[in-house]
Amino acid sequence: MLENFLNNKLLKLRNRHFLFFDCVFLLISPLLALELRLDGQVDFQLYLNALISCTFVFLAIDLLVFYKLGLYNRYWNSASIDELAKLIYIIFWALIIQTTVFIIFNRIEILNFEILPLSLPLLDGIISFFFVTGARFSIRLIERLNERRKMSYHGERVLVVGSGKAGNSIVQEMQRNPQLGLNPVAFVDDDIEKKGLKIRGIPVLGTRHSLPEIITKMDINKVIIAMPTAPGSEIRDIVSICRKTGVQARTIPGIYEILDEKVRIDSIRQVQIEDLLRREPVKTDIKKVEDFLKGKKILITGSGGSIGSELCRQIIKCHPSEIILLGQGENSIFDIQHEILKRLSLTNGKQYSTKVNTVIANIRSFNRLDKIFEDYQPDVVFHAAAHKHVPMMEMNSCEAISNNIKGTQNLIDLSLKHNVGHFVFISTDKAVNPSSIMGASKRVSEMIVLKAARVYGKNFSAVRFGNVLGSRGSVVLTFKRQIAEGGPVTITHPDIQRYFMTIPEAVQLVLQASVIGNGGEIFVLDMGEPVKVLDLAKDIIRLSGYEVDKDIKIVQTGLRPGEKLYEELFIPGELYEKTIHEKILIATNASHFIPDHFDYNLETLLEKRYDSDKELIVSMLKKLVPEYLSEEQQIPTGVQSL
Repeated sequence: MLENFLNNKLLKLRNRHFLFFDCVFLLISPLLALELRLDGQVDFQLYLNALISCTFVFLAIDLLVFYKLGLYNRYWNSASIDELAKLIYIIFWALIIQTTVFIIFNRIEILNFEILPLSLPLLDGIISFFFVTGARFSIRLIERLNERRKMSYHGERVLVVGSGKAGNSIVQEMQRNPQLGLNPVAFVDDDIEKKGLKIRGIPVLGTRHSLPEIITKMDINKVIIAMPTAPGSEIRDIVSICRKTGVQARTIPGIYEILDEKVRIDSIRQVQIEDLLRREPVKTDIKKVEDFLKGKKILITGSGGSIGSELCRQIIKCHPSEIILLGQGENSIFDIQHEILKRLSLTNGKQYSTKVNTVIANIRSFNRLDKIFEDYQPDVVFHAAAHKHVPMMEMNSCEAISNNIKGTQNLIDLSLKHNVGHFVFISTDKAVNPSSIMGASKRVSEMIVLKAARVYGKNFSAVRFGNVLGSRGSVVLTFKRQIAEGGPVTITHPDIQRYFMTIPEAVQLVLQASVIGNGGEIFVLDMGEPVKVLDLAKDIIRLSGYEVDKDIKIVQTGLRPGEKLYEELFIPGELYEKTIHEKILIATNASHFIPDHFDYNLETLLEKRYDSDKELIVSMLKKLVPEYLSEEQQIPTGVQSL
């Protein structure tokens, strides 16, 4: 009862109460300082008058400094390192002033100060610091102890995997917010030197290989994976262990998703397939990208799409003067516009202001684009607009040619006309030895960009990467929809493999390409090992809480038109060099792989694209892309359970 009474009273202390306590402490601190200086042998008859005078002078100086420097306008229930630093700053200045006054009074023999030891102000300042600081931080200490007690009784017992900066931040928020119902009781970390240490009062009990024993011994209810830079193999291992022990596993986003953002408790989410496929992050030169884009006018085509919208999110962090959101779909452009405006209101502050322009337009319309370029005069163009669905473009070949090739040609011509400094084209691994009309159309688009760079000496380049997780039409979204419907999950072939990357990761590559190239290059990311789509399907089923074949079946449907078993990233004959970023490669001679009579064949293709003659389109594409092997496609049929 007495403990609860004292806790309640102490937690209700405010600055007016601290003013009273400060007066009491400051009245006795000179006496204590003199006692300390003279080893307790104080002759009160000798020192009394001088000590009284000194005490009131110090009191007046201290209170004046405390008031002027804002000691009494702070909320001490939430005291942190910032408040401690402020206290040190305030008391330091109080000590300087009172020492100066003391020495002056001592020298000119005012108020008997000459009989007092010269070290008295310093000792008084030290004692005052401990009194003033202790009174205020005792409240924070009591509050913290109360929080810990509440968590120990009511919260879920949480084990945090990873005791680095991210794990520390997560634990700190859980400790500060007991209402969340999360009680951190242990860390695990693969750094064996941390075993046995305590971080924020929480012990590091071992490595992730000790998880089964620790989960059982500590009666863990939830595991939070706080390793934003860990590769997917480690995340997969931890999730597998948690599944076997029957404990929920949660995670924070990977480093690509939290770039330049703080790790917060609301960042915690369910483990997703992106986490299991996560790779070691590429070391991007964020400062160089920001310096390049700051103050420029940036045009982004396909701004409402998966890549285009992420480009918008990351580019606004670089403080361009204007960003032009160009897209054909009004709803998607409306959504990204409002998201960007909201982000700008939170991040730009007073120093920067980015103007956001929205443009609804079709990149196939040259005249419409010409007016847009004339009105906005962009400095940099990121071209992300494209038709990308392989089977659909096989059935609508004229649209693939019109949108992907003609649209790119329009943008290049207008970039040259309006003197655009940089042009970055978003390509795909399907452009390498293409087996589909979509892939061939993207390869032709690469050539258009590279030819312009070579002929006109412009900084125009292309970025080539594999499949993007979570994009529109992504196989991941298809699998999730099929699981929600009760199955089955369908794959086209059990041996089909794809390279995968996350949307933020892909966009970082695109932005990096905009600053490290001189023009005429194709940038390729070293994407590691390809992933079997069958394994991907199994992982998503398990992450959804089901067992493969028992709850959700997997069914083979046969390869679709234009679909390859294996995707490629490199064209034979292209020369690849590493950049300053070890996982980003440049095809330095990419602009030399342009066939003879390219302009004539391209013009003929664009003229004939609406003849609805797929065979003619295919034959023209073969003249432009000799490695296009559509006739060798073999499309297995039939449906088979796996």
